[in-house]
Amino acid sequence: MSSKSNLTVFAQELRKNMTKEERHLWYDFLKSLPLSFKRQKVIGNYIVDFYCASAGIVVELDGSQHYEDGEKARDKVRDEYLASQGIRVLRYPNNEVKQNFRAVCEDILRELGI
Repeated sequence: MSSKSNLTVFAQELRKNMTKEERHLWYDFLKSLPLSFKRQKVIGNYIVDFYCASAGIVVELDGSQHYEDGEKARDKVRDEYLASQGIRVLRYPNNEVKQNFRAVCEDILRELGI
């Protein structure tokens, strides 16, 4: 099995097992927008949380592990790769989704221009 197909299988598993915050953002906001978002989308060698191809935007929800030094460096490399593909990355901490959902949604709408 190639690494691309491994990523696809893993992305399918992630879609089935979304975090509480991912489910909240997906079912209570992103799914109803007029622009189409894909969940757990494979782009290059990465799986992104939510991807809107028409806007060229990725929405990432970050748990606490993303704030550790090694993860921050990996996220930086990943974000640079996505930027090289013409994709902007919007990152929101999980606790922001929990505590300030409306502000997260308003920020995403602003970034999408809708």
